[in-house]
Amino acid sequence: MTMKIAVAQFNATVGDLAGNTDQILRLISEARAARADVLLVPELAIAGYPPEDLLLRPSFYQACNEQLDRLLDAADDVTLIVGHPVMLGQERFNGVTVMRDGNFLARGQKMVLPNNEVFDECRYFTPGALPCVYEQRCHDGSVVTVGVPICEDIWHVEPASEAADMGAQILLVPNASPYHVGKDDVRQQIVRQRIEETGLPIVYCNWVGGQDELVFDGASFAMNRAGELVAQLPCFESATAMLSFSDGDIEPADIAPTGSEEATVYQALVVATRDYIVKNGFPGVIIGLSGGIDSALTLAIAVDALGADKVRAVMMPSRYTAQISLDDSREMVRRLGVQYDEISIEPMYEAFSAALAPQFAGLAPDTTEENLQSRIRGVLLMALSNKTGRLVLTTGNKSEMTTGYATLYGDMAGGYAVLKDIAKTLVYRLSQYRNSVSDIIPDRIITRPPSAELRDNQVDQDSLPPYDILDAIMALYVEENLSMADIIARGYSEADVLRVVKLLKVNEYKRRQAAIGARITPRGFGRDWRYPVTNRFLR
Repeated sequence: MTMKIAVAQFNATVGDLAGNTDQILRLISEARAARADVLLVPELAIAGYPPEDLLLRPSFYQACNEQLDRLLDAADDVTLIVGHPVMLGQERFNGVTVMRDGNFLARGQKMVLPNNEVFDECRYFTPGALPCVYEQRCHDGSVVTVGVPICEDIWHVEPASEAADMGAQILLVPNASPYHVGKDDVRQQIVRQRIEETGLPIVYCNWVGGQDELVFDGASFAMNRAGELVAQLPCFESATAMLSFSDGDIEPADIAPTGSEEATVYQALVVATRDYIVKNGFPGVIIGLSGGIDSALTLAIAVDALGADKVRAVMMPSRYTAQISLDDSREMVRRLGVQYDEISIEPMYEAFSAALAPQFAGLAPDTTEENLQSRIRGVLLMALSNKTGRLVLTTGNKSEMTTGYATLYGDMAGGYAVLKDIAKTLVYRLSQYRNSVSDIIPDRIITRPPSAELRDNQVDQDSLPPYDILDAIMALYVEENLSMADIIARGYSEADVLRVVKLLKVNEYKRRQAAIGARITPRGFGRDWRYPVTNRFLR
C-alpha cells in the first residue's frame, strides 16, 4: 500500500482568485504527471490569506465558487485538497473541499478559529462541527483514510483526535501560518504533540510569500509516526515535495536546510518587500539615504528584492550632514549600481526658517528646527514618488517606532516600512550578515555611532538609552507582555524601564500613522498591536 502525496507551497495574492487558481491548475498538472494520488495546497488557497473584510461580501464567495468549478473540471486522476471560504445560508466557514474526477469526495470546515496575534477569524467565520475525513483510493488499488484538519485545528487536541477516532490513518493539514522568528520550531513542536496523542503521521502544508505586513515562510514539512522530521520544503520560495505514505507511515524525503536567524530574517524582509511592491503594481522604489545604517540596510534589502534598476536613492544633505555620510552613501550606491541623486535642503531650510522667524522670535531652537529638516526631506521624496510612481520606502526601525524617535510627515513619510519590526540591535546584525554574503555596506556605516544629523555633534544616545538596553526592555514589554515591575526584577534600572515605557505610551499616535511593514517578531506594531491612543495606564 502506497499513497503518493504532492505537497505544494506557493505564493498567492489575496483577491486574485483567477490567478491563484491558475497556479493550482499548474500544480494539478505537475502532480498528475508525477503519478501523485493527492495534491495538498495551503489554507484558503483560492482566496489567498488573510482575505479580511472581503469575507463579508457575498459576491466574494460566489467568485470563489466559480474558481472551484474550474478546479473540479481539472482534477482528474489526482485528488485535490483545496481550501476556500464557504457561505451556507447566513453562516460563513473557513472550508476545505476534496475533489477528484469531477466529483466532490468530501467537504469540511475549520473547527477552531484563531482570534489572537494577527488572526481575527471569529469576526468572519462560524466554527465547523466535525473534522474532514475521507477515503483516498490510490493508483496501486489501496485505500487510505485521510483526515484534513485545517491550520489552527492542529494546534488543539480535539480535531486531530476526533479524526483519528473516525479512522484516519494520516493527517494532511493545509495552513496559513505567518512567519516570525522561531515560528518553524514552534510549529514542529505542536505537530509532534499531535503525533504523540494520535499515533498518526502528519503532513503540514504552508503558504509562502508576502501579504501586506505578514510574510509566510513556507517551510512545509512532514513527520512520521515517531515524531521525526522526514521532509521539509525550503523557506520563502514556492516548491513542491513528493512524499510516499507506505505501510502506515511517511517515507523519508528531502529536508531543506535552514539558515541562521539573521539569514532567515533577511530573507523574510526581501520577500515581504518584493511582494508588496510587485503585487501592488509599483514600478520601483525611492529611498532617502542618510549615510546611516538604517537607510543602508533598507537600500540593500530593496536591491536584493527588486534589482538595482528598480531602486532610486536620494541623498538630501544639510549643514549638519557630515562629509563621511556623503562619502559612504556615494560608495554604497556605487557598489550597488542604483540611480543616485543629491538634493541639498539648505535653500529650502533657509526659506522656511526665514518665513517662520517672526513666529519664533524670542524662542530658543529645539526639535522644531530638527523636524523641519526631516519634513523638507519627506516633501522631496514624496514629490519624486508622485512624479515617477515609485513608492517611498521609509527607513525607521522598531526601536524608533517604540520611542517615537521619528518625525511625522518627515522620515515617517512613505508607503512601506521595511524595518518596522526590526530592533536597532538586529539592524546591526542583519547588516553584518548581508556583508558576509557580499561586501556592499561600507564598514564605517556599521561602526559609526548612529546619528540623525539634525544638529551639531548629535548622536542617538543623547536622547535614548543605549540600544542594547532599549531593545531588551522593548522586547520584554511589547513582545512578551511583561509588566514594568517584572522587567525591573530582571535587573533593568527603574529609570530606564520607566523612560522606555513612557516613550512607548505617548507615541502611540505616531504608530497609528506609520506605514505598514513586515512583521518578523511575535508582536509587531501592526494588526497584533491595538493599544488606545488616549490612555493613562502605565504599569
